[in-house]
Amino acid sequence: MPACPETERFAALLRSLKNRSGLSYEALAKKTGTAGSTLHRYCRGTSVPQDYGSVHRFATACGATPDELRTLHRQWALADAARTEAGTEADAGLVEVVDPVADDDGNGAEEPRIEEPKVGESAVGESGAEESETVEVGPVQQVRQGRFRLDQFRRGRSRVVVIGAVALTLGVSAWALTTDHPSSGTGSGSGSVADGRLLFSAACQPVVAMGQHDACVGEVQRLLHAKGADIDVDSDFGPQTLRRVTAFQVFTGLQPNGVVGDATKKALYTSDIRMTVWSPAKVRQHIRAVFTEAPDAAVAIADCQSFLDPLHILPNTNGTRNWGLFQISDLRLRELGGTPRQALDPEWNIRAAERLWSKKRDFHDWPNCARAVKGATTTAPAR
Repeated sequence: MPACPETERFAALLRSLKNRSGLSYEALAKKTGTAGSTLHRYCRGTSVPQDYGSVHRFATACGATPDELRTLHRQWALADAARTEAGTEADAGLVEVVDPVADDDGNGAEEPRIEEPKVGESAVGESGAEESETVEVGPVQQVRQGRFRLDQFRRGRSRVVVIGAVALTLGVSAWALTTDHPSSGTGSGSGSVADGRLLFSAACQPVVAMGQHDACVGEVQRLLHAKGADIDVDSDFGPQTLRRVTAFQVFTGLQPNGVVGDATKKALYTSDIRMTVWSPAKVRQHIRAVFTEAPDAAVAIADCQSFLDPLHILPNTNGTRNWGLFQISDLRLRELGGTPRQALDPEWNIRAAERLWSKKRDFHDWPNCARAVKGATTTAPAR
């Protein structure tokens, strides 16, 4: 069974794509270059691929739509982050257990089990010294440290993983609450449905974030759409809404954390920022004008990376992000002397991508999209 819900949701997406395609694991292995047994583990949720490239190839072979690819990338990032975090927490949280055993050390010894203190009880006596307890099950048995088998070890790790996941969730929520509040102590959060500011009413939570599905999410989407954003108003806070909220925060100078707290709510109601972007046709035309030596390949790379969406933003498992048409990473952005705001400008993003291409006159900076440019001219002609 998967160790966390993120992994299970990721595996469920893979299974649905496979089932819809009607392809066997053997057929998919030939199309993706990944062993069938490995793909089977991904679909069962017992393993998460360490790189997105294999996921993209699998989804493409199954005929995934652009929206499905976006959703799948987001869910893979969440599953990979949860897997990494769970492994770290489990290794750090292993403890010795005390368990009742029979008088003899034979194989008939009672299975050890982990005892948890009940709420209100303390493991330390009034005198401050630890008190030992005897466990009574029928006849009183001796209590001493015992050996435990591999299955108990795994159960112990699973319990630590669950605790770690809960702690991580609470930590992210606390971080969101502290990074998206107005700096002023007076605040501007009072509001009601009657005054037209639903997000500040009691009907909405202090933070509107990924995974919610309610009228408050619909209000966020409506406000973004009114500012020119290309967004569906369906009251579902999914990957598309996450990207648009993050882009809006970049435009307004807020912390781009992708959650809608007080500061973002206020900006949604008061900012005159416009989020209209270039059409796909204009994007293609401009890419071809800049990449004069490899126009077809450049368009294919941008289409693979962002679906020609200038405001496309994707998070990485290490906390960094990729920005804009050519998904320029935070690292590359610093090397180019740019900012996230500039990276969301299609003109700047295309010029920056051309600078990266010109270093070696190829598209090595976008290895996951190598298949997208198959058949196109990916390097400049020899001179």
